[in-house]
Amino acid sequence: MMTYSIGEVAEEMNLTVHTLRYYDKEGLMPFVERSPSGTRLFKESDLESLKIIQCLKSSGMPIKEIKGFIGWCAEGDSTLKQRYEMFLERKATVEAQMEELKQTMDIINHKCHYYMTALEAGTEAIHKK
Repeated sequence: MMTYSIGEVAEEMNLTVHTLRYYDKEGLMPFVERSPSGTRLFKESDLESLKIIQCLKSSGMPIKEIKGFIGWCAEGDSTLKQRYEMFLERKATVEAQMEELKQTMDIINHKCHYYMTALEAGTEAIHKK
């Protein structure tokens, strides 16, 4: 079975070694095995779990809630409903964030057009008509 060092995982996941150690300290990686000397030994499945952790983190989920999700995963099938409902909530949160970003982009596009036409005309007065 292929294992990866914390440095290799950090590079592969575009994270810092510090971040991975923090995740471990916060209890987000109970699945990672250690060598007799205490070195973390990451498996391919650990990388997949880290991708889920990163997804949840980038969706705005706090570390404490991610830790709860990791606990549910460890509990097994009895928590499938909680995990499903959590992902439905995350989906709604991300959709709302995307809508907000779309509105922001609409304003930015409008202002780009505004300033481009003002530059072409040599004055902002073109928009005051």
